[in-house]
Amino acid sequence: MALQIQEKFEVAAPVDAVWQFLLDPQNVVACMPGASLTEIVNPDSFIGAVKLKIGAVTAQYQGTITYVEKDVANRTVKLLASGNERGGGTVSGTIVTRLTPSPDGRGTEVSCESNIDLTGRILQVGRGMIEGVSAQIIKKYVNNVRALLEVPRDETSTASAATGDSGYAAQVAAEASPPPRAVPRKEDSINVVGVVFKVFLDRIAALFRRVFGRA
Repeated sequence: MALQIQEKFEVAAPVDAVWQFLLDPQNVVACMPGASLTEIVNPDSFIGAVKLKIGAVTAQYQGTITYVEKDVANRTVKLLASGNERGGGTVSGTIVTRLTPSPDGRGTEVSCESNIDLTGRILQVGRGMIEGVSAQIIKKYVNNVRALLEVPRDETSTASAATGDSGYAAQVAAEASPPPRAVPRKEDSINVVGVVFKVFLDRIAALFRRVFGRA
């Protein structure tokens, strides 16, 4: 089954900070629900695993992810993923991430495009459910990235008051030495019972919109 997933989101952090974050496999894995890092082979390649559980269906894929492109000038990273499931399934694909700085340089727009091909037992749940669950997993990943990178406004204001700085100088100081961020609580598997329920509710809502839209 071939899947194409596109996502855009904003991170309240400078583009250089987001860029360095993406180049560290430990950061990427820490933010992905159900993912674990097995070994960093070299600066451009690492081995990891992702465990999925949708109802009674469980699949664990283990394989290699490689940085095949690191375009510093255009702030573009391309990852190549390839792995196998214990039950005989496979996963392969590419993930391209592009960063665009905000006009004031304090924020970053992140654009991700994934092309993934899946085989194995996970296909039993159907394309619609897999696509819906994938969208919810991406939302969790985005929230975790923000939790690690963003500095809340109140923390910036507190730092400014403590040092006596004000205005842009205080903002720059806060971004240069941000306070330690809490590491997202790690999920040992993407157990998506709640996520499946959310997908189900979204489908019902879409049905109601279609019905009442025709009335």
